[in-house]
Amino acid sequence: MQTLRKGPVVEYRFTITVSGVREFSDADAERLYECGCDDGSPASRDGTAFVMFDRESHSLERAISSAIANITKAGFEVERIEVAPEQFVTA
Repeated sequence: MQTLRKGPVVEYRFTITVSGVREFSDADAERLYECGCDDGSPASRDGTAFVMFDRESHSLERAISSAIANITKAGFEVERIEVAPEQFVTA
């Protein structure tokens, strides 16, 4: 049996825009929270609804894919993903 190596847990910042929603209601925000987006902040601006995440994970890919799964579970469709520029800076 092969063991997958995991990197350290890091906090990743990214934003997921949902499609077909101009503004989240209180019920939408509660549903997102209940479906695992407790590390995200639902918001809207200029008729676009999005969730800003600060998600801990072993990789950016895992952080984003789990957030997509949570948003989809809450009944929303992902339109766009934006990753904070500092996630790509290395020393």
